[in-house]
Amino acid sequence: MELINYLEQLLVWIVAHLDGPIWNLTIVILLGVGLFFTITTGFVQLRLFPVSIQEMWFGRAAEGSSLTPFQAFATGLASRVGVGNIGGVATAIALGGEGAVFWMWITAFIGMSSAFAESTLAQLFKIQDKDGTYRGGPAYYMVQGLKSRSMAVAFAVALIFTFGFAFNSVQSNSIVEATRNAWDWQGEYVGIVLVILTAAIIFGGIKRIAVISSSLVPMMALFYLIMAVIILGMNIELVPTVISNIIKSAFTFDAAAGGFFGAMVSKAMMMGIKRGLFSNEAGMGSAPNAAAAAHVKHPVSQGLVQMLGVFVDTMMVCTCTAIVILLSNNYGGEELKSISLTQNALQYHVGEFGLHFLAFILLLFAYSSIIGNYAYAESNVRFIKNKPWFVLLFRLTVLFFVYFGAVRSGNVVWNFADTVMAVMAILNLVAIVLLSPIVWKLLKDYQLQLKAGKIPEFKIENYPELKKRVFEQDTWK
Repeated sequence: MELINYLEQLLVWIVAHLDGPIWNLTIVILLGVGLFFTITTGFVQLRLFPVSIQEMWFGRAAEGSSLTPFQAFATGLASRVGVGNIGGVATAIALGGEGAVFWMWITAFIGMSSAFAESTLAQLFKIQDKDGTYRGGPAYYMVQGLKSRSMAVAFAVALIFTFGFAFNSVQSNSIVEATRNAWDWQGEYVGIVLVILTAAIIFGGIKRIAVISSSLVPMMALFYLIMAVIILGMNIELVPTVISNIIKSAFTFDAAAGGFFGAMVSKAMMMGIKRGLFSNEAGMGSAPNAAAAAHVKHPVSQGLVQMLGVFVDTMMVCTCTAIVILLSNNYGGEELKSISLTQNALQYHVGEFGLHFLAFILLLFAYSSIIGNYAYAESNVRFIKNKPWFVLLFRLTVLFFVYFGAVRSGNVVWNFADTVMAVMAILNLVAIVLLSPIVWKLLKDYQLQLKAGKIPEFKIENYPELKKRVFEQDTWK
């Protein structure tokens, strides 16, 4: 326990000294890069939005792929509906007010172009393993596209801390909060059980748990969305007023931090951008790891599907959660934050059932996210050093942070996640800007084929300058 207390003090000190300056820089880069790609791609998120729906709905899997674009999109959406959409939105409202939702929308709209760019690049620079599967992501396009292994390693380290340690602390903390509210479960015991269940997965012992959770999570996500839509339908006459209040509150200034820049940013803006990024991950560099695993005929196809995913995640799912909360009887006090705020809102609308229902689905969402976060992080651990002792050390550290999140306060784990997430995002955003000429070239190739009435198909031999930079030159044959 002394080690946990010492770590908490260390994290509080780090966050106190680094979080403000890092997020001041992150806001500038995140919005700046989003605007950069929005303008240079000719507002791709608006122009090709109908095409992204067609790619998702009518697209066909490339030869050898087991998933259609729609199946991949549905799987991705199910994985997104979780703590970010439920607890993250609530935290944004509790700390930043109603206006934080508006800045989540802005972050998502601008971030759609960044998501398009990063996933398109991940598709181009993916590599194929001997078993026929694909892998890739920012670390890969940093090495191949930018010829910078040092930058790739720095990004991999940031991702390991973000997904392996910080985000898993957030997930376990959210499970504890939800189950304490509903069933009065103690954090220490919940933490021990989570460590055991997580260890069973990451050490390859009980595979059935992963299979069950992967089956239940999409179903629970659907139930949650149906419940949210029903609540909105029951209060449809109040929804326009709620949306109007969100927009008005977005421009009510309340400084987020000290210093010249911090004093220029409102709490609503800061919390909206932080929680927006946590939820939709646009530009963060996490989604490209999954995007690279898909097998499509053109890199831009996957970029468009990923772009649509950001829209659905924030503009639809997060908005549903926000309006459900803002239609409730209590959302402005310091006593209710994160999951507690959303549970209170559901209890207000549908009674005790809402309290228990959210605790149950959060248990599934957060646990499945711990497994997914671990998978993201382990692939980057192996990218740095694929040695058994190194992977073992990483796994033990993951288990420690799962327990740490269960027994520490929400403020500590959320602030820790915010800080490391910002570092990871900065590295990825810089990389995709440096590789932007390739994004434009791929987009032009896609649009020319589309204009000619063809089904866009990428041929690497038409671009010898790109062929030299791709490890597996037969990937796009």
